[in-house]
Amino acid sequence: MILVNRTIVYDIVEQMLDDVDAEDHYNSTLDVAWLRKPYPQEVTTTAMVSGDRDLVPEDLPRLKRVFGAVAGDWESASIAWVARHNNVRCVILRSVSDVVGEGGSEAYGNIAHFEEGARIVLGRLIDDLPAWLRCAGVS
Repeated sequence: MILVNRTIVYDIVEQMLDDVDAEDHYNSTLDVAWLRKPYPQEVTTTAMVSGDRDLVPEDLPRLKRVFGAVAGDWESASIAWVARHNNVRCVILRSVSDVVGEGGSEAYGNIAHFEEGARIVLGRLIDDLPAWLRCAGVS
């Protein structure tokens, strides 16, 4: 389980301005220090790379080297950006449903594999959600 403390939009292609300025605008840091410990499950607190496409094997070395990426998704950066711009605390918990490596992912071209992985990780998250809400001070 990943407790996201920073989101990084990894697929920005800026044609008019500087890529770094665009990345700084869309990347977000999430304060997770307010969550009460102990957490209900073991987590890795780290950054999440997030884009508008699936991860491709050719990108993995750069994402790991430049951003220290251990996982990527489509949603986290957008969620964090909206929360930041509305001054709303945000907790993003992610779990890996399918692994992308040098050869791609077993889920690519196999939606059943993705669905099964998603069913497993979402079931676990739903089971642990009441405990996470207590960590967030919600009863």
